[in-house]
Amino acid sequence: MCATCGCGHDGPTITIPGTDHDHRHPHQHPHPHDEHTETVTLEQKVLAKNDLVAEQNRRWLAGRGILALNVTSSPGAGKTTLLERTIREYGTRRPIAVIEGDQETLLDADRIRSAGARSVQVNTGAGCHLDANMVRGALDALDPEPDSVLFIENVGNLVCPALFDLGERNKVVVVSVTEGADKPLKYPYMFAVADLVVINKIDLIPYVDFDIETCCSRARSVNPRVDILPVSATRGDGLESWYAWIDTCAMSTMPGATVDNTNPQE
Repeated sequence: MCATCGCGHDGPTITIPGTDHDHRHPHQHPHPHDEHTETVTLEQKVLAKNDLVAEQNRRWLAGRGILALNVTSSPGAGKTTLLERTIREYGTRRPIAVIEGDQETLLDADRIRSAGARSVQVNTGAGCHLDANMVRGALDALDPEPDSVLFIENVGNLVCPALFDLGERNKVVVVSVTEGADKPLKYPYMFAVADLVVINKIDLIPYVDFDIETCCSRARSVNPRVDILPVSATRGDGLESWYAWIDTCAMSTMPGATVDNTNPQE
């Protein structure tokens, strides 16, 4: 995991597109290089600290009735395209804000803003995933509306994001048909913690070697409870089912809950 993958040497940069300032927050992962037992102990401490901050994020979001969805995938699976379309179509029903996670650039955050949603970019540098503390800083910068939907687009990676709770209500894994049907077996930990698998780019099925039933069967072999939705973010297939799934999740947030006015940074 992250104690051996080389991430976390530099602090993340949190930037609101269209502004010239950022919010820097220290992000350090221990990188011991001696005994395996020491490595495991430090990894456990990192995750325990992360889980504590994640629970603070979760309470902060729930107090405002905000549905937070942690969206993960391999690079190029179509997360950002799916969010752009969701903002344009589903955004007429509920306010949407987005936390964008990438190692570098503001490209995806700019795309999200052009689609019509408020966004904040978290650049992780050498880091391969977002963590709860980064999200806490992003919440401070973004300040999403009460009763809105917050998408957290994680760094493109199906390994480390599986281990780090961000305080989200649900985890979504996007896999594209161009990647093959073996992703659930190759990356079982990510699929095991997912609430929804979105199979994207189904418009390309005639041109690639991909079997939806095989992919679904493999996903359910590691996670029998997972929901699965085949979609095409470019053509629009299956998106009403995606929006209905978001609606169902939003109804399970805490409507009418007392708003926690504590700054998430505190």
